[in-house]
Amino acid sequence: MNSAAATNPVKSAMRTLDVIEYVVAHRQGAVAQEIAAALAIPVSSLSYLLGTLTERGYLAREGRRYVPGPGLQRLRATDAALTLEDRVTPLVRALRSELNETSSFMVQRDWEVEALVTEASDQALRYAVDPGTRRPLHALAAGKVMLAWLADDELARYFAQAERAQLTPYTRTSEADLRADLAAIRDSGICIAREEATIGICGMAVPAFVDGKVAGAFSMAVPAVRFDSAIEARIAALLLRTAGAIHGGQE
Repeated sequence: MNSAAATNPVKSAMRTLDVIEYVVAHRQGAVAQEIAAALAIPVSSLSYLLGTLTERGYLAREGRRYVPGPGLQRLRATDAALTLEDRVTPLVRALRSELNETSSFMVQRDWEVEALVTEASDQALRYAVDPGTRRPLHALAAGKVMLAWLADDELARYFAQAERAQLTPYTRTSEADLRADLAAIRDSGICIAREEATIGICGMAVPAFVDGKVAGAFSMAVPAVRFDSAIEARIAALLLRTAGAIHGGQE
């Protein structure tokens, strides 16, 4: 790598900080042309940078002006002030960037699993899910992870109350089959669901412990044609590392 290429990431980081500091210093906000002229940043580069900072919440738009965004306040927040969504969002983004496969953080809502945070792969063949989407617990890897750590009385109530639809030929619906799956998940700490919710899509998930309880599950969804033993091993390591990061924050 030549020296010019090596300095590019540093230059980009400096520009990002310069833009944030410039906007913060101007309480009335600043328009893009003003920022570009003041910081000697090409308009084309600045447009992309401003878009990214706005998308991530570090800047906000008020008409044509850019002003400090709520993301800056999150950087100052104590751990107790951060919501679960705040804490897991950067971890989900990091997961997605590692393999460019759709990554999510799922939470339990009654007898369903809901995508709290999700980052979609940009590959042509991918599985995408919108935040807020709900699916039945028994069919998704994340849902089965949460079932695996339910208390015995809650699990008994689940089997007595929940409808368990046969979503694909591979969906496990019987209590005996699911209890066997849940025991294996508790032993390994990870769940693999092969086309159980959607034909052609495999999912993997691990529990995320907060204050000693399962707060949700980190998961990754991969088209079956790419889901070989090598990627399975990489995903398992990434998910376990990610879950360890949020658990470690509670120590």
